[in-house]
Amino acid sequence: MMNTQLTLRLLIERAEKYFPKKEVVTRKASGIFRYMYADFGKRARRLASALQTLGVQRGDRVATFAWNQHRHLEAYFAIPCIGSVLHTINIRLSSEHIAYIINHAEDKVLMIDEDLIPLIEKVKDQIPTVKAFVIMTDNPELPETALHPVYSYEQLLEAGDPGFQFRSDIDENEAAGMCYTSATTGNPKGVVYSHRGIYLHTMCMGLADTIAYSENDTVMPVVPMFHANAWGIPFAAVMFGSKLVLPGAGPTPQILLELIQSEKITAAAGVPTIWTGVLQVLEKQPYDVSSLRAVLCGGSAAPRGLIKAYEEKFGIPFIHAYGMTETAPVASVSRLRSNHQHLPVDRLLDIRSLQGMLVPGLEMRVVGQNGDVNWNGQEMGEVWLRGPWVADEYYNDERSKETFIDGWYHSGDVATIDEEGYLKLVDRTKDLVKSGGEWISSVDLENALMAHPKVFEATVIAVPHPKWDERPVAFVALKPDFKDQVEKQELLDYLAGQFAKWWVPDDIVFLDEIPKTSVGKFLKRSLREQYKDHLIRM
Repeated sequence: MMNTQLTLRLLIERAEKYFPKKEVVTRKASGIFRYMYADFGKRARRLASALQTLGVQRGDRVATFAWNQHRHLEAYFAIPCIGSVLHTINIRLSSEHIAYIINHAEDKVLMIDEDLIPLIEKVKDQIPTVKAFVIMTDNPELPETALHPVYSYEQLLEAGDPGFQFRSDIDENEAAGMCYTSATTGNPKGVVYSHRGIYLHTMCMGLADTIAYSENDTVMPVVPMFHANAWGIPFAAVMFGSKLVLPGAGPTPQILLELIQSEKITAAAGVPTIWTGVLQVLEKQPYDVSSLRAVLCGGSAAPRGLIKAYEEKFGIPFIHAYGMTETAPVASVSRLRSNHQHLPVDRLLDIRSLQGMLVPGLEMRVVGQNGDVNWNGQEMGEVWLRGPWVADEYYNDERSKETFIDGWYHSGDVATIDEEGYLKLVDRTKDLVKSGGEWISSVDLENALMAHPKVFEATVIAVPHPKWDERPVAFVALKPDFKDQVEKQELLDYLAGQFAKWWVPDDIVFLDEIPKTSVGKFLKRSLREQYKDHLIRM
């Protein structure tokens, strides 16, 4: 058979050729902006030629620091289609981590949404590899900024070539994109995605038993484009010719519902906290959500009650999915099977609340202390994965050997698997907090707290939260000289200077002594049980 290379060029050229009149819609502060895939293609080609004018070469990393908007979509294709690497940066990381990943990736050009410029200005003197800053703005004039040299995105496109030809000599195994994890411990880890991996993952997203994206859909990714390729949705929408709605900067639940109603969204995707907020508004205000054929939820386990409300109150199918940065990201999807159709409603909800079946194309093992666990829904083991869109190492990182072993990705997630092959996550191998779909490292917070001159010991646990699934709570034992002399706000302010806002614990509890195991480790299990209702009572 023909040795055809699976590259992103094929995706965008398909959209230009077969779906030129389909819309891309972006919500802006000034209102709704629309254009068609034909326009998108020309602008992506202009951007590709402009980047080469700036000196971007094959293999160079070009970073984006942006919301879900049409210029970001253009970058998703223009950068990889000249043989460069799209590096999407999580705007919610701390300044320290932002600087680290820009330097670690050796980004050459940084494309920034105008309202996010101050976050990059904080680290401008720490990122020497960046040779150009491109400001994405609707304003004709560039804003005042300490960044240098700066270029206007739109002015670059004006000088670009709308007929620019994307590279046809890219090997499918070359890097197309990269994203960094949210730093569960230590610095973030980089994951590189090949053209082939993204292409095959995109095809998987169109399968009937996964997400079933198609030309008939109007798709809205609420999940950020700076996080794990927005779960691959921008690539899928372009390949299948779906109308694509991008909600812009900081969308509220009301804004999302207005877009669902006005644009007739058929499929939307986000973490549980997003759908919890949308549900709260929807239960109080009437919106027409009848167009929705699916709400895709991932990032963390969705509460059973949330799934039930969408399914029973509003008739919206709720699709639970599981994956991570290292799997590009979709690994399993919980869809009902033909033999489930006549089961009681409560049993159907049980199935929908699982992480689901492994998607076609991947292989999985759930490995316990004695090898692969039995498929009985009871035995627990770590989830191991491999496949064409699963990473095989972290980018230039010695920690790869701890995670990628003998051809398998060791996820660190503990799960059971039932007799039908449905996965259920039950625990974590490390003491992580998962808040709103993002990991928070308890170890990093503990180390920071114990560096405070008045703190003797500190530990951090995950405590259930009604909105964010989990939130960190810190437990601190002060040095004897400072006992009863430190207010919790002092320590919270201390952490706020080192971590992203959403990392800072919701509360600090002062203890005379932190409970320990027989070998001197902090007894987190005891604290979790004692304080499981702490945030609900606050």
